[in-house]
Formats: sequence, structure tokens, C-alpha cells
Amino acid sequence: MELERGLDAQVKEICDEGDVLIEMGDLKGAFRNFSEALSLVPDPKEKYTVTAGILAGLGDVYFHGKSFLQGKEVLSDAMHCAGAIGSPFLHLRLGQCHFELGNLDRAMDELARAYMGAGLDIFSQEDPKYLGFLKTRLKPPASGQW
Repeated sequence: MELERGLDAQVKEICDEGDVLIEMGDLKGAFRNFSEALSLVPDPKEKYTVTAGILAGLGDVYFHGKSFLQGKEVLSDAMHCAGAIGSPFLHLRLGQCHFELGNLDRAMDELARAYMGAGLDIFSQEDPKYLGFLKTRLKPPASGQW
């Protein structure tokens, strides 16, 4: 389901500001933005496609704040929302949280999904340890080069 236009625009603006706050290192501010955006989504929240993006933002805040357990939980919740499955970013962050928590089989699965959905580009701004880990678990692409 989609939000009505005015509300959808408002939620997206709040989330965009949250993304900027993450880039600036203001994780508390970003958390407030994403929490506010989530509060604007009617129940049942998981039926709205925008909810997956909001939870992805919250998961990103937790990941950058090194709260990997909370990140894993909110990103796992996001996977139950409309339109979430197959989102490379959600799979990336969820895989990274699992990696940091030592859940290496789940990390491999989620990071592989991120790679399959977006290719190497999704790892370009990330710590190289995540792609390095994935390379130890997956066969190289048909081209033979990563």
C-alpha cells in the first residue's frame, strides 16, 4: 500500500533529512527523524512500502552507531514489510550486522543477496572486510574476476 501523496512527501522529506544527518555523523538527529517518519505511517505499518525504507534508515543509524544487535532486529523487521525483499541496501546492512555479531552463515547469505542485487558497487563505500569475507564464501563470477 502507498501513503496518500501529501503524507508520502512529508515522510520522504523527513527520511531524506535523516540520511543527510547520518552522513554528517548526527546519529541522534537521524534517529529522531526516522522515528518521526515511522510514527506518521498508519497501522499496520508493514503494509506500507515506505516502512521498509524508514526501517532501513533506522538500521543504518544502528549500524553506524555500532549497535549491531538493534540493527539486526530492525532490519529483520524491515524484511517483513511490503517491498522489502530483494532490496540490496537492506540485505547489505543486515548482512553486515550479522557479520559483526558473528552470525557468519547469515551474514554470507545476506551479503550475497546484496551482491546479486547491486553488484560490486554496493560495497564500494563499505569497509573492504565485508566484500573480502564474501569472496571467501562465494565462487567468483563467471568472468572469473570480482
